[in-house]
Amino acid sequence: MTRPDVAFSVLGPLSASRGVAPDRPVPLKGGRQRAILARLLIARGRVVPVDRLVGDLWPEPPDGAVAAIRTFVADLRRALEPDRPPRQPAGLLVTAPPGYALRTAPETVDAGRFEAAVADSGRLLAAGDGAGALARSDEALGLWRGPAYGEFAAEPWARAEIDRLDELRTLAVERRAEALLMLGRAAEVASDLGAHAAAHPLREEAGRLLATALYRAGRQGDALAALRRVRQALVGELGLDPGPALRQLEADILAQAPHLTPTRTAAPSAGFFGREDELAQLLEAAEQATRPRLALISGEAGAGKTALAEELGRRLAGAGWSVAWGRSPEYEGAPAAWPWAQVTGVPVPDVSAGDPAAARFRLHREVVGRLSGAKPLLVVLDDLHQADEGTLDVLTAVLAGPEPATGPVLVAGTYRTTAVSAALTATLARLARVEPLRVYLGGLPETATGELARAAAGRDLDARQVRLIHERSGGNPFFVRELARLLATEPGAVPAGVRDVIRHRLAQLPEPARAVLRQAAVLGREIDPEVLAALTGDELSTLDALDRAAEAGFLSEDGPELRFTHILVRDTLYGDISAPRRARWHAAAGEAIERLRPDDTATLAHHFALAASRAAAPRAAAYAGAAAQDAERRADPHAATRLWRQAVDAHDRAGGGDPRGRLEAVMGLGRALAVTGHLGEARRLRAVAVTALATVDDPGLVSDVLAAYVVPAIWTRNDDEALSRRIVAAAERALPTQQGAGRARLLGTLALELRGTTTDRGLRAAREAEALARAADDPTLVAFALNARFMHAFGRTGLAAERVRIGAELVEVAGGRELVTFEVLGHLIAMQAHAALADPAAAGAHARAADDLAARYDLPLVGVFTAWYSGLRLATEGRPGEAEAAYRAAQAKLAGGGMPGMAHGLLPSPSSPCANRPRRSGRRGTGARTSCGSAPSRRSRPTGPRRPPRRCGRSRSHRTTCSARRASASRPAPPSRSATARRCDGCTTSCSRPPVSWPGRAAGY
Repeated sequence: MTRPDVAFSVLGPLSASRGVAPDRPVPLKGGRQRAILARLLIARGRVVPVDRLVGDLWPEPPDGAVAAIRTFVADLRRALEPDRPPRQPAGLLVTAPPGYALRTAPETVDAGRFEAAVADSGRLLAAGDGAGALARSDEALGLWRGPAYGEFAAEPWARAEIDRLDELRTLAVERRAEALLMLGRAAEVASDLGAHAAAHPLREEAGRLLATALYRAGRQGDALAALRRVRQALVGELGLDPGPALRQLEADILAQAPHLTPTRTAAPSAGFFGREDELAQLLEAAEQATRPRLALISGEAGAGKTALAEELGRRLAGAGWSVAWGRSPEYEGAPAAWPWAQVTGVPVPDVSAGDPAAARFRLHREVVGRLSGAKPLLVVLDDLHQADEGTLDVLTAVLAGPEPATGPVLVAGTYRTTAVSAALTATLARLARVEPLRVYLGGLPETATGELARAAAGRDLDARQVRLIHERSGGNPFFVRELARLLATEPGAVPAGVRDVIRHRLAQLPEPARAVLRQAAVLGREIDPEVLAALTGDELSTLDALDRAAEAGFLSEDGPELRFTHILVRDTLYGDISAPRRARWHAAAGEAIERLRPDDTATLAHHFALAASRAAAPRAAAYAGAAAQDAERRADPHAATRLWRQAVDAHDRAGGGDPRGRLEAVMGLGRALAVTGHLGEARRLRAVAVTALATVDDPGLVSDVLAAYVVPAIWTRNDDEALSRRIVAAAERALPTQQGAGRARLLGTLALELRGTTTDRGLRAAREAEALARAADDPTLVAFALNARFMHAFGRTGLAAERVRIGAELVEVAGGRELVTFEVLGHLIAMQAHAALADPAAAGAHARAADDLAARYDLPLVGVFTAWYSGLRLATEGRPGEAEAAYRAAQAKLAGGGMPGMAHGLLPSPSSPCANRPRRSGRRGTGARTSCGSAPSRRSRPTGPRRPPRRCGRSRSHRTTCSARRASASRPAPPSRSATARRCDGCTTSCSRPPVSWPGRAAGY
């Protein structure tokens, strides 16, 4: 169950609010109620027994104290969860024997956020990130609005937690001071930390930090005085001398040790994400740069080359380096070697005047002379792919000329790998002998993409949204930022800024290459050159265009095929094609693939569907249906749903020329919808198909359509009895014309629709279907027939062992043959049957296997059945409170499952006559009983054993249930069962018979 969105504040007056909005407070009434909330918050999710709550609230508990606790808890629940429906279990303040617990996430309590921030500040300090540690320390201290749990400071049960939080706050203050010292802000520490040190005179760390700050602020005498005060406090109160750290600091101050000189750490940029490894390589190169060193930072447009260089400059500037930038202009007309004029700060000589060779020599000497020196220097040359020959010539002279620069110089050059000029290529070849550090920036990993996207969007994003942005952007930081800003309004669109950049880059290609790329975009992100050549009609020109596009960075190789480097490039190209041209190219692509790859049904269905013409619709329908069947065979029901729906749409577009094909597509769509949990829509489509069959005079078509609904069924009551009667009537009419496998499928359908009836027609149909299926040696048909047999294995007691065999065979037949839904069915049947045989270990193993398969293949309805079993298991283990909560949680899960046949009668509605009667949790079977102890109707019960009816003095429906319990009351219970396990919900009315015992193995259920 989803927990309510409630935030709690304890670092000051106790309060609660909806979400993070303090202006939406939760009303908390009275001191006792507030004390209970505080006591549960201090427990941090652990259960607090009721007797402990009583002892904490009253020194001498009065009579009725337990009842008062329950009243306070009920009031708290109403305040915390005002929108909780009646009779739904609480999701926040829960009952958990022997008391209560508050199930809060750490981030919903300000104390939890405070603790996490303090821990983060410690990690950041250890990593040398002073700015990050300062930010987290400020965030932690900013959460405090007053003394923690201030109104409960005198309560013994609150004292330990208050002391713990106070100690953490003291630690946060000191970590903030340490971060400020790391950033070179000693004066701030000296002014801020004095009061803290005075309030905690015995804390040596506070004294050490204050003395260090005073020394770095130029106050050596005050620093020594601070150390003396700490010494006096320790000696006077504890009789102890200061520890080694303080004694060493005092000696260092007296000696004016060099390592006490203030240092600064540059704050990381707020927009720097995911390039820590690359930055570490560059910083290491800087440390080793005792002579000029070259680092080359490359990547595609938007990869973050400049951002990495800026972060490198910030870090080195914090360590005492000088930093100079030179940027190559994007326009013509700038003086030659202009970036070096920006670096050196002096005009570049005019090399065109006089002797060019002499002018170039003077330029080299001037730049080399200004760069050489004893102080470390970082030179950043941005956008080298746009640099003129003069800039590149000076770069070569600085690093590899006859008289290169000297001293600690690191030259960092950035350039786009997709736009390398011939001049830059030649320069990089000449500089290869100096062994430059090469740093290539690919896409950000998904975690860094998420951090950047959240920062750009200004809000939190869930994992699915981050994954979508990462897939569409390829991790390109520029694309990530643009997509994140667009996510809230147009999640599937190409951002305008990205589109403009891509169009600008595409404009650099010749028109023939752009035309081929537009046609390639119609094929999708993956490009088959053979298909593209068939589409363009000119193989050589197509290959030339692909080579040009790959050189420009629009395409990358993926084995024998090519793919667009970014899906955004493909989407931009595709979006710029007019709709009529797109449709025509999709039709042509479909025809080309039909010739070259006729078995690629999914791709053919895609292209003929997007051809969007009546002429292409029949082929779109045929290929979509074939692709849907392939998806079903590989156990991908969600893809099958999409493709069957595509097939139905194509049949409608074709104008109704293939009624058989449309009916098959409708039934296929219904089948896929049922498996993926959309049972209501599946029943509607099935009803439409059955209605259409009423006017069809073709028994073969009727049989095929009726038998196409091969969907595993577990519940012994139909969800739509009227529809089932129509299907049974149609099947009986068509049955005489069918033989072999077709007859087996129709018999299986007939048996499933006759589930829960009082005649033996369904059982006879199931047996004949099983015999025919085994003769045909068809695993799917055998699984379907076994499902039908299961539905008619509840006619009397003693059939649970048969259901065990059916479940085991289903698992064996379906496993390894990609019949996933029938494999799940086998586990659910075995779960039910083993539960009936009082074998919870085996039942639990099958429940877990079913849940594992459901998670792997995204089958949402499986959890409905295993959730009910979970409630049963808790009840039989003697945990009635937890069992009731589990049953009601299962009922909530069932509510949206589209299974009225199962939902009917499991739990009473609020208006039910028995809704207010006492409830018990010891249920028999996998379905819960109503609160008056009566079971669901005979047709709605999948697991409860059938017993001969005996008379009772109440209504007919109640007599059946009550008499069944009376008949089994004398059966002995297994000695190992708990008291709860040994009883079922006996009749809670005036019937004189005792509750039913746990059905033992001897009973044969």
